[in-house]
Amino acid sequence: MSPPIDHPCLHLHILPRAFFVRKLEPSKFAETFENLLQDGKDDGHSFLSITRTSEELSIAGQYRDGMSQEYKNLAGWRAIKIAGPMEFDLTGVLSGFVEPLKRARVGIFTISTWNTDFVLVPKEKLGIAVEALKVDGWTFASEVEAR
Repeated sequence: MSPPIDHPCLHLHILPRAFFVRKLEPSKFAETFENLLQDGKDDGHSFLSITRTSEELSIAGQYRDGMSQEYKNLAGWRAIKIAGPMEFDLTGVLSGFVEPLKRARVGIFTISTWNTDFVLVPKEKLGIAVEALKVDGWTFASEVEAR
């Protein structure tokens, strides 16, 4: 059974700023973390996800003014947030969400948190992603300019 995509916790929000995604060697964790903390001021609305495994260090976040040019160059993504918070027994949300994106040939990078999921799409395909999700029955909390 598919999740009830009309429930308010499953409404979608497009986050307003561009996102970056970066992969580094896991040994760069301390150096990278320190640099990211110094790169721009946190305005209370920023997003940063750091995941380290034995094979890689994956970093994704909202690009903010004041960050290095390196991160500006990588800021080719936009994020769609599922409102949340969601109960852990609510199954199939992410698979139901990405299926219409797969059909529309929109590549994704997903980030899950305790409360919800964030799905990053290439910024040039945001309009295609929004339309595919609407056709599939997903509700956007507010209309946004998909640019």
